Amino acid sequence: MAITNVKGSLPGPKSKALLEKWHKFEADVVGYQAQTVWESGAGVVVTDVDGNRFIDWTSGVLVTNVGHCHPKLVAAVQKAAGQLLNNYECANVQRIQAAEALVKHLPKQLDQCFFLSTGAESTEAAARLMKRKTGKYEILAFEGAFHGRTFGAASLGGMAGPKRMYGPSVPGTIRAAFPNPYRDPNGWCNEGPNFNRYFDYLDQVIMANSTGSLAGVMVEPYQGAAGFIFPPAGWLKKLVEWAHARDLLFTLDEVQSSYGRTGRMWAADHEALDVDLMTIGKAIGCGVPVSAVAARSSVFSCLKKGELSSTLGGNPMSSAAVIAILEIMDDEKLTANSAQIGAYMKDRLTAMMPTCPYLGDVRGMGLVMGLEFVKDKKSKVPAPELIKIVIDTCANRGLLVGSVGMYGNVIRVAPPLVISKAEADESLEIMAGVLKDLKLP
Repeated sequence: MAITNVKGSLPGPKSKALLEKWHKFEADVVGYQAQTVWESGAGVVVTDVDGNRFIDWTSGVLVTNVGHCHPKLVAAVQKAAGQLLNNYECANVQRIQAAEALVKHLPKQLDQCFFLSTGAESTEAAARLMKRKTGKYEILAFEGAFHGRTFGAASLGGMAGPKRMYGPSVPGTIRAAFPNPYRDPNGWCNEGPNFNRYFDYLDQVIMANSTGSLAGVMVEPYQGAAGFIFPPAGWLKKLVEWAHARDLLFTLDEVQSSYGRTGRMWAADHEALDVDLMTIGKAIGCGVPVSAVAARSSVFSCLKKGELSSTLGGNPMSSAAVIAILEIMDDEKLTANSAQIGAYMKDRLTAMMPTCPYLGDVRGMGLVMGLEFVKDKKSKVPAPELIKIVIDTCANRGLLVGSVGMYGNVIRVAPPLVISKAEADESLEIMAGVLKDLKLP
């Protein structure tokens, strides 16, 4: 029996009416998505208001790692909501338990955390910590980076969209190129494990742009918004060594990559990265608004009482969610499932490349992959005009996908980590059919 069921072209009548109402009252400023209105979700399956069922490859933008509406998570949040909704900086039982649980799951050198509300709030906090700890104000970040849409986070980011037409960015960001194995005109990506030419270039960037006040480095283990760009193996480890040799603090932005998404609990685990700070968001709450910044206690010690706070950070509902999600991750071995099913899906998707002249690259690890579409595989000219077609065609056949990319030409493959082989197979068959039929407009 099929898992998916779409009963006509999208949007269905109820979805169409609701979408029109939505855009009448709330500004239509979000990205393009499948033309349907979600009503409920369970595991990897989403049902819309017209009764159509879809397999979800978005996880609500890499959020719902334990699946949509996991019963244990729902029950924990409901119970907390009936006890206490908010208490600002006063201690609550759930917050204390959540902090203990999170620290026990972190890389061992990160022995303290602090709860916040959003991913952008956590990257802003990490930047403040690096500056305050060192007494310096510059941060090295990377082209293609996305660290959030608040002003400081957007200033650190290396994509134009969050900054365009808003005037000058916050000063102090030094930006360097991020190595991209699919688009590597300088030949940096095949020089591991030392990547000497890349780090010679990086030294030149600092020499030319720093005023001598460099505090630290902030980088994503893979660049999500830029198109799921994964650096060559060993580059991140070398970057940590490069930073520490210069007495710089190192922040790994794991807002998108953590909680089993790459097939390990933390992306840092793949190369045992000795990071000083880590930003955590999205899957830490699986839909409940919560984030955190984790660091060595020696880093947090630079702050005095009252110097880092959040109105909603650490509230009882969010903290209850943090606890329940970590228990689910452990009990259901979702990190191992991510590694196993992710490798299977990547192999299947890679095998589809010859059937589609426009699928230029399949990349990723665990259950986070990118499908990059190009006009032809030799020139690698981006083909963003295909993305809306892929999103709509997939949805009409029962598969929800989204898009990312510096050029707007990458499809996101990131289902909840609870996905089964049967669900993977049905969704892969849908994608195979879409790729086979795909034509340039």
